[in-house]
Amino acid sequence: MRVVKYTHSCVRLEKDGGVLVIDPGVWSEPRALRGAAAVLVTHEHSDHADVLRLAGLGVPVYAPAGADLPGLDVVALTPGATVEVAGFTVTAVGARHATIYNGKPDCAHLGYLVDDLYHPGDSVHLPGVPVRTLLVPVHGTWLKGTEAIDFLRAVDPEAAIGIHEAQLNDRGLSSVNAWLAENHASYRYLAPGDALPR
Repeated sequence: MRVVKYTHSCVRLEKDGGVLVIDPGVWSEPRALRGAAAVLVTHEHSDHADVLRLAGLGVPVYAPAGADLPGLDVVALTPGATVEVAGFTVTAVGARHATIYNGKPDCAHLGYLVDDLYHPGDSVHLPGVPVRTLLVPVHGTWLKGTEAIDFLRAVDPEAAIGIHEAQLNDRGLSSVNAWLAENHASYRYLAPGDALPR
């Protein structure tokens, strides 16, 4: 599997000619979707799902059951569901978005195990199984640095890639990346468009 990182939470997975894209939001590059056979969306927020772009794409879009994605025809998934998508085995994990304050936001949310890679979306919900590659949220109004480090250490993957960074400036991103790398040798940050061959 080849993992290509795009801005914020968007990643492109390529394997045996199949292309699966996770969380192509309004901040991610349109080129991430070129040749995609299917898309996974972790939840309804626009930084994870560019509804207008996805509506015109013409490929299956998988999303949590109950997600509010107006104008988008989706294949609804529930926690524990396993499907074969674009040559990948996908298992839905979790159920709700991490909260920021006073129980909000509260929307349908799923992380995705894709073969042996885990994309947690806007949560630090543990996958429940060993994973080879972990996508680690590095910043969010719903996330503290200690939670990201604890999540990385608890999952203990062979490879970890930082995601969910678009609200950080270069200085802040360097600081967060340093903390994560200091606490787990597998951690690396890929700039948008960079790939991790596997």
